[in-house]
Amino acid sequence: SMLYFSDGEKSITFRQGPSSNNPFSPQADAEPPALLVSSTRTSPSVEGISVSVAAAAMTVALAETRVSVDVIAAQLIRDHYILTALEFHTELLESGRELPRLRDYFSNPGNFERQTGTPPAFGKNNRAGSISTLDSLDFARYSDDGNRESDERVAESDTQERNKNYSSHPETQEPIRPLEKRALNFLVNEYLLKNEYKLSAITFSDENDDQDFELWDDVGLNIPKPPDLLQIYRNCGSALPSPRNTVDVAVGVESGELTGNYITQKSDLLQQELEYQISLLNEEKQSLADYIKKLQRCVCVCVRVCVERGWGNGSTLHYGVTDGLVHHKQSDCPSILTGMSILIPDHSHSLVFLSFLVHRKLSPAFQQALLSFCKMSADSRLGAEVSRIADNEESVMLMLGRCLPHIVPNVLLAKREELIPLILCTACLHPEPKERDQLLHILFNLIKRPDDEQRQMILTGCVAFARHVGPTRVETELLPQCWEQINHKYPERRLLVAEACGALAPYLPKEIRSSLVLSMLQQMLAEDKADMVREAVVKSLAIIMGYIDDPDKYSQGFELMLLSLGDPSERVVSAIHQVFIPAFAAWTTELGNLQTTLIPSLLARIEKLLKQGEHGLDEHKLHMFLSALQSLIPPLFSVVIQNAPFTHRVNLQGDIPPIEVTRFPRPASPLQDIATIVGSRETLSALLILYDYQLEHEGTTGWDSLLWVVNQLLPQLIDIVGRINVASTTCVHEFSRFFWRLCRTFGKIFTNTKVKPQFQEILRLSEENVDALTGNGILTKATVPIYATGVLTCYNQDEDRKLLVGFLEDVMTTLSLSHAPLDSLKASFVELGANPVYHELLLTVLWYGVVHTSALVRCTAARMFELLVKGVNETLVAQRVVPALITLSSDPEISVRISTIPAFGTIMETVTQKELLERVKMQLASFLEDPQYQDQHSLHMEIIRTFGRVGPNAEPRFRDEFVLPHLHKLALGNNVQATESKRIDIATQLFEAYSALSCCFISEELMVNHFLPGLRCLRTDMEQLSPEHEVHTHTDNTIKTCWPTCSLCFCSCSSVSIAASLVGEDAKTKFLSKMGQLTTSGAMLANVFQRKK
Repeated sequence: SMLYFSDGEKSITFRQGPSSNNPFSPQADAEPPALLVSSTRTSPSVEGISVSVAAAAMTVALAETRVSVDVIAAQLIRDHYILTALEFHTELLESGRELPRLRDYFSNPGNFERQTGTPPAFGKNNRAGSISTLDSLDFARYSDDGNRESDERVAESDTQERNKNYSSHPETQEPIRPLEKRALNFLVNEYLLKNEYKLSAITFSDENDDQDFELWDDVGLNIPKPPDLLQIYRNCGSALPSPRNTVDVAVGVESGELTGNYITQKSDLLQQELEYQISLLNEEKQSLADYIKKLQRCVCVCVRVCVERGWGNGSTLHYGVTDGLVHHKQSDCPSILTGMSILIPDHSHSLVFLSFLVHRKLSPAFQQALLSFCKMSADSRLGAEVSRIADNEESVMLMLGRCLPHIVPNVLLAKREELIPLILCTACLHPEPKERDQLLHILFNLIKRPDDEQRQMILTGCVAFARHVGPTRVETELLPQCWEQINHKYPERRLLVAEACGALAPYLPKEIRSSLVLSMLQQMLAEDKADMVREAVVKSLAIIMGYIDDPDKYSQGFELMLLSLGDPSERVVSAIHQVFIPAFAAWTTELGNLQTTLIPSLLARIEKLLKQGEHGLDEHKLHMFLSALQSLIPPLFSVVIQNAPFTHRVNLQGDIPPIEVTRFPRPASPLQDIATIVGSRETLSALLILYDYQLEHEGTTGWDSLLWVVNQLLPQLIDIVGRINVASTTCVHEFSRFFWRLCRTFGKIFTNTKVKPQFQEILRLSEENVDALTGNGILTKATVPIYATGVLTCYNQDEDRKLLVGFLEDVMTTLSLSHAPLDSLKASFVELGANPVYHELLLTVLWYGVVHTSALVRCTAARMFELLVKGVNETLVAQRVVPALITLSSDPEISVRISTIPAFGTIMETVTQKELLERVKMQLASFLEDPQYQDQHSLHMEIIRTFGRVGPNAEPRFRDEFVLPHLHKLALGNNVQATESKRIDIATQLFEAYSALSCCFISEELMVNHFLPGLRCLRTDMEQLSPEHEVHTHTDNTIKTCWPTCSLCFCSCSSVSIAASLVGEDAKTKFLSKMGQLTTSGAMLANVFQRKK
């Protein structure tokens, strides 16, 4: 306790004497009363009572009881209330009423010497007193007549005794206080720094970041810094030296006479101590609360036992209280709670009242009647569930099984997925099979049309269920739910079934996986009309293929693959390539059937198609089989490198170079990534290094898997290529992509040493075979474009491009000089021209033809320009194409000049630059107006054919000012043509041209001046031609039928328009057949004639 003087400048701290009857006594005082007045600040303590408060209380007591002050003083001294007595003595002195008893007591030093014995403690935990207590105060030292030296010896002996007492009772120490902790932290940090433990000091400082270790005042104690930790340790067993910073003070003197610095107890220290005491009380409160809960649980257990054993018998159970325990009067059912009332239902659903209120004497009937006013109902289903609280896991599961069927229908559809964990948990743990079946039925019917996220949630739950219950229960409980929904009317539900079959495949018995589940998916694939369901079926089938281990199911898997490949939905076909074929190929690889069965089966079906398709190849089936072969290239290469002679030399230790990004074609899915197939990119990289080295230096001896590719697969593929129709751009493109992927997958060394030589051997582009067409007929087949675009374009380095240019030049030269069809060369240009990367290369090839010495080669080059113009940008057309065509248009050979006309026409059709169009227009005009071409029948035929082809798409001005007038002139000239065959040829071409141009907008002036006069000339030609020509007969009949209408249009000079319903009719046989439908609303013949495509 603190003694505050009236001036507020000085304080004296006392330790209250031991007294078990004092409500303000500390929990454990280990020292007798003593007194110390010091300038040093002591540790915080609130273990006593404020002197001023005590004095006020004492004054009130005196006023009420009127006891003499001497009696009070004697009682205080007898009960060892030394601090209160001192304060009482001080106040009496200040009031001028000195009490002899108190004066004699406080003036006698013998009253404050060390007393033996241990004071009684409150509670069961003792704690040592603070240093700043009465036993550490040298009271006699500061008496008026005391001997200073002897007093110091007394203080030292007291200190030694206190240290001995502390060391003999270490278990009595209380928890460390906040300011004590800060002081010790400061000393520890100082010790670490002085002894070069800098890192430890830094860590220690970081862990106590709320304290400044450089400033002692930050600790919060208003005392000088104590000695360092080493000095304290060395002096711990000896007497502490007397403090030299103390000041003499006399008790009872005026405050103004005191000098020096004294202890001032700050309010924050008192607050910290109080907070510490509050924390202890809170801990005790929490422990008591936990104890109460424990007791309540014990009562519940006792009640349940009583009910189960029938002690209640549907009536009130009475308990008696003895020694804090509650005992059942009729049996040995103890409880440890009193003062509680518990309601439990007995077997007859009547309320059983357990009364612990022993001081009330209400009759059971009255109690039950009283409680009836609490509106409770246990008669309904829900009331029975509410009153029957589950007390173990099994009871909880039974309750959920009963309640969930009633809960689910009342939950919003959009939120029902929140019930999935509850349903699954109950279905897993419920003991009744019937209830489990009902819960799983609820799960699959939880949402009427589940979306993607909801289906994923249900599937996740199904997988968790399968992991928990095992294969047998999955087969008997989950699969029947799938089977029931296989023909559900909503596709989302069937989709859930298809996805569930795949998700549950790893957790099913293998017999069921390869029989029942496979059959279910096969049925859905064949019968379901929804694309998304069949797509999910294909993916689930792929998962089945990843887990199936019955070799007898291979043929069924192959048929499923063919069935899926023929599906009309692109989604299903994409799924078969991305998921099913890789999984099926992995299984066939394990069976050893990839090279021996699967790939040969597909090749046999392709050859069968070619044999059946002599009069018309089924390109869709060809694409289907070839795409499957293409998807098998990654598994095939994996087989080759994993069964090579070098596989035992693979070393994954050390630095393995990464694989080039462009080493392999981009896989359609992760399952087609070769790194995924072999295990990792590191393994694949190590294998590739050994693979290239083996091919380049060690050969293929003993490498059976690669020899099969070289000696069986490649020759068969090349033979198939030679038998497909070169005019089929689709087939050419498909096989080109296949060979490109094959070569890029197997690598450049393989392509150069194994693939190219086999093609070159077949093509035979030697000089001696130039004129021998029969021996070089392969050049007219699809082998040429597929080799050029599928093999020679795999790599794009300079030597590869030179090889491609040389091959195309040789083919162009060979075909031209042999007068062979140019279809194979055209197919090569079309396929390569689709990629702008090869435009410069193709122009280089054509320029070679432009400057060739043979007119045949120059003619071929001129015709190839027509194929290239449409895909080339206008800059290249202006810089490379037009100059080459102008050069060829002045060629000495007339056939070369005529060959340029289609290319010029295509330029007029596709180019928009006016200057370029004018140059082309001038060149075409020179062909039509130059007298030297007046009798060139071939030239006129080519021009009319070109006009009919490009006229509808050309610039309107070019068509109106150039095409229609010149067609009119050519029709007039044909009327006077003496040679009948030439006249028929020109008339036929004019018919085609007018049929095409009739689809365009034609002004009234052009209609009157050029279009209809040209038709009149054409009619004249047709009337004079032999009727055995079918086209002539149709034209004659058409013109004769529609001519009156045309004449009417001439007479009225009115406009004409065309009904849109005529689009798509055959122009050759319906030419002018609908002229009777013309009206006077406009001068347009658009859509009357539609050229046959």
